[in-house]
Amino acid sequence: MHHISEPNILYFGTPVVLVSTMNEDGSYNLAPISSAFWLGWRCIIGMATTSKTVQNLVRTKQCVLNLPSVHEVQAVNNLALKTGANPVPTAKQNRGYYYEPDKFGVAGLTPVPSQKVTAPRVMECPVQLEAHVAEVHPIGEDNELQRGCIVTMELKIVQVYLEQSITMNGDPNRVDPDKWRPLIMSFQQFYGLGHQIHASSLASIPEYQYKSPDIETARNIEKIAQPLSA
Repeated sequence: MHHISEPNILYFGTPVVLVSTMNEDGSYNLAPISSAFWLGWRCIIGMATTSKTVQNLVRTKQCVLNLPSVHEVQAVNNLALKTGANPVPTAKQNRGYYYEPDKFGVAGLTPVPSQKVTAPRVMECPVQLEAHVAEVHPIGEDNELQRGCIVTMELKIVQVYLEQSITMNGDPNRVDPDKWRPLIMSFQQFYGLGHQIHASSLASIPEYQYKSPDIETARNIEKIAQPLSA
């Protein structure tokens, strides 16, 4: 039997993403999020406007979306309750956050150079997506208490890196879902995927039929002049 409910959060389960960006002084910021989804070679993420990540994205228009597997869960958890914003926004102070300038260090993760953005990739993450900001959209503008507090950002993927261990045998352009074990956040708890439970009729559609025109655009984007040193 269903009953009417008013949950404070509606996070029913999405992949964890580590968003790496460049700070004003050239140092790196790294933020774990789980409000993200993909359409073709576009990704939509949602974050609070007080986030250092959002500030960096608005300024630089670039980032890397690093997808950890279940094996990187401790590193992700090491980033919990830490922010690159200084001073710490009031809402985060009330939730127990504190300022941490060395996000990579505290997580025990390794920054490595990107090719088409200035932000670094996370070496340990099996999936790394270099991205440019396409659009920024405010959320909750119809509510005075939320106005200006949240944004979604449309990101255009410009380069994809896949760890060979998660790709289909003989095809570097396809992820094998039996090998890829993303880290999932559901109602503030960490989970992984189980085994496939049923064959999918959608799988009969060849993946090339979903090919995005953004792929060709990405191929023509030049590498940055001076890649970052690790």
